[in-house]
Amino acid sequence: MIEKKRDGGELSPEELRWLIQGYVAGEVPDYQMAAFLMAVYFQGMSQAETVTLTRVMAESGDRVDLSAVPGTKVDKHSTGGVGDTVTLVLVPLLGAAGLVCAKLSGRALGHTGGTIDKLEAIPGLRTELPLAQVIRQAQEIGVVIADHTGELAPADRLLYELRDVTATVPSLPLIVSSILSKKLVGGADAIVLDVKCGAGAFMPTLDAARELARTLVEVGNALGKKFSALITAMDQPLGNMVGNALEVKQAIAVLRGEGPADLREVTLALGAELLLLVGEEAEPGAARRRLEGLIEGGAAWKKFRQLVEAQGGDVRAIEDPQLLPRAGAVEEVLAPASGYVVGVDARRIGMAAGLLGAGREVKGQPIDPAAGVELLAKVGGEAEAGAPLARLHLGANANLPAAKNLVEEAFRIAPQPPPPSPLVLDRIPPP
Repeated sequence: MIEKKRDGGELSPEELRWLIQGYVAGEVPDYQMAAFLMAVYFQGMSQAETVTLTRVMAESGDRVDLSAVPGTKVDKHSTGGVGDTVTLVLVPLLGAAGLVCAKLSGRALGHTGGTIDKLEAIPGLRTELPLAQVIRQAQEIGVVIADHTGELAPADRLLYELRDVTATVPSLPLIVSSILSKKLVGGADAIVLDVKCGAGAFMPTLDAARELARTLVEVGNALGKKFSALITAMDQPLGNMVGNALEVKQAIAVLRGEGPADLREVTLALGAELLLLVGEEAEPGAARRRLEGLIEGGAAWKKFRQLVEAQGGDVRAIEDPQLLPRAGAVEEVLAPASGYVVGVDARRIGMAAGLLGAGREVKGQPIDPAAGVELLAKVGGEAEAGAPLARLHLGANANLPAAKNLVEEAFRIAPQPPPPSPLVLDRIPPP
């Protein structure tokens, strides 16, 4: 099968089913699956193969049955960005709006962070939840964020980790099957997709992002779920923080009506799209105003507090973010010249955060929740020679020289400010 895919052949449904089931059972070793993933990376897959792969991955474990939970079940998924803290804000916001959101999330993948790693920066918080608790928590408080454990789509979890350390992340069929297999077992009826586009995304161009978004929406709706997608910009990091505890602090700020405007804007856009998708609102402006009111009135923050408490997290650490993990040392990156920031390369910032301890180089490697990059300037902002552009929060085994060099390279400064650019680049509605 490896040879067949290497040479551009198409695998049958029976072959794909045997391969994935064998890998989950431990009969196909990592080194052979790694070779297969690399063959897929170079040769791609037909739509029929992608559909089969998605189905088989979804069937590899249990499903979250939310049929007994009253209310409309919704979900969101991001294709991965730097500083993408949207889930930590959007899930409690949707819960405050009266929707049910049982979110299955992942860990760090490539140069992007993982929602589970971020959430686990809160002391005591558990994300590896038994299926029964996921369902019970959704019924009791309407929101849950859990790791897709061995019970739920185990094939995706195993492949997800292997792709991360074998340079096979940016493959369209592998991305599609990974996303949709989790959505098929997650129990939601309607899902909004946040397809990232730009230098820090797995889809660097708008054409590539549109292809992925359309494929996801078409295949997802064909598999019986209601999907739509927004394509959002990821040339620079979203928000000002990149790193696990740092991003939790930022999410708390947004939930309290503060925080960076770009993170708030993308969160509101995705939330409004979901309200439209399920028929809760008929007009985007009304949907957005409803969500803004839930933030300003404190309902979204209250729901986040309930989520943290339900999953064993120390509520004191979110009420006072100074109690979250903090780096023992901080290093500043200074501006080489005065002018305007015209670029902050998201990929370089994400890679730097990983070198500081916020990411993984090998499968299963522990991360430092305190490590990361704090941006003090974003695109359009002014820079002054010798003034700090960023702070590096050093983890225990940080590679400071390499991380600092990446952050210095990430910033571009010019005499004139750049033209404004939108955060939401396109919308792919249901077919």
